[in-house]
Amino acid sequence: MPSIAQLTKLLEAEPHDAFLLYGLAQEYAKVGDTARAVEHFDRCLAADPGYCYAYYHKAKALATAGRVAEARAVIEAGMAKARDVGDAHARGELQALLYDLE
Repeated sequence: MPSIAQLTKLLEAEPHDAFLLYGLAQEYAKVGDTARAVEHFDRCLAADPGYCYAYYHKAKALATAGRVAEARAVIEAGMAKARDVGDAHARGELQALLYDLE
């Protein structure tokens, strides 16, 4: 996986690339920078609202940071979007994550 620095550089050329934003969010989540991870998951979702796994990983980052109520809200939004776009697999993964939080 490319580093944060590499992804940031690539993002300069393509600031609305959902895949790059998602990757950067994942890298920030890995190093425990929840604020930046959430920011980039949000930017990913703004660029592509149907990017259902951004909801999943945003919720995981929030839950890991102890922000469980926020994580649940993100999961609910992600499940609704997954239903809207017909992504049953993502919806199932989000449902399982919600179950794990309870």
